[in-house]
Amino acid sequence: MEVKTIYLDNSATTKPLKEVMQAFMVVNEQYYANPASIHAMGVEANNLLMRAREQVADILQTEAKNVLFTSGGTESNNTAILGLAHSNTHKGKHIITTEIEHPSVLESVKQLEKEGFEVEYLPVDQNGVISLDDLRAKVRKDTILVSIMHVNNEMGAIQPIFEAAKIIHNMSRAAFHVDAVQSFGKLPLAFNHEDGPDCISISGHKIHGFKGSGVLAFRTHMKWQPYALGGGQEYGLRSGTVAVPQAVALSKAARIAVESRVDQEKKYRKWHDEICLQLREYGEAVHILSTPQGAAHILSFSIRDLKGEVIINAMQKRQVIVSTSSACSSKQTKTSHVVEALKLDEHFKKGVIRLSFGAYLSDEDIAKFKDVLNEVLMELKGEHIQ
Repeated sequence: MEVKTIYLDNSATTKPLKEVMQAFMVVNEQYYANPASIHAMGVEANNLLMRAREQVADILQTEAKNVLFTSGGTESNNTAILGLAHSNTHKGKHIITTEIEHPSVLESVKQLEKEGFEVEYLPVDQNGVISLDDLRAKVRKDTILVSIMHVNNEMGAIQPIFEAAKIIHNMSRAAFHVDAVQSFGKLPLAFNHEDGPDCISISGHKIHGFKGSGVLAFRTHMKWQPYALGGGQEYGLRSGTVAVPQAVALSKAARIAVESRVDQEKKYRKWHDEICLQLREYGEAVHILSTPQGAAHILSFSIRDLKGEVIINAMQKRQVIVSTSSACSSKQTKTSHVVEALKLDEHFKKGVIRLSFGAYLSDEDIAKFKDVLNEVLMELKGEHIQ
């Protein structure tokens, strides 16, 4: 009998839902024409594309023309940050972000620093959350862009983005970009809020959609400098033949994620609390990075004086898949920039493990994980685990 693999790395990527895969296949098989073509098949493909765009716009409560389909979160973040910065130099060259952003944000602002922009980085507290007072102190009249992620991909900290938006909009003319890759479909997020982000980034493969699909969405029309030049697709802001199957699949995944959000969050919170209860039983041998105020679907913890890779390998032998830090940095030997920003004790820096929940998990899977965790820690730490 084949042993089921328990996959707990859904913040790195998710398995596509069957309904999403079906939608993708149908479009590829029947509506494969170029949506920019004027013949009947092209018109059909374009109608599907526009319907997908409208569905995402309805979820986010903006207009369809403010939804751009991209290849994923990295492209959406790059495009927003570089495009908005380059198109607003007449207002200033001051940018604010945080120390714990995804590399696609941090590398973008580093590039802008090389070009002469001034970038300031907000620190976070031990819970991974920025100080609104720090933000208020840094916003200036010449601030043109603020980029703050909604949910941190490594330890699940939730940033106060709506409170931050009020400060940014009251004190400057800056655009407020939010990396919502880890929050869309898990937390309430739409442009109907009285004050909130001006633009957000979404990734399809984090919500049981496909890799290679994403969205960059805006509250209202924003002037920015496009970087993909060509045939003028996506309202001239991202040229290139639009991948209609990916767009349709993403809109399907987005609808399912939003419709099931409350039930899924309740389930994830239950698992989060159960596992944290077990971790606390190990006493000072374990440090929990995530907090009860953080996102329910991410739980990070560290084992004293153990390398994360050792724990991952031991669990993998027992058909349980977890990760260390983020997938973007897991193959690097240096400590994660998020762990450094949290000022974690040296004994715990190398042993950070991240669990992230998804739609295919069950209560039985979590029970099996808890048994395997105890078995692995007793094997690796023995009597020192408590």
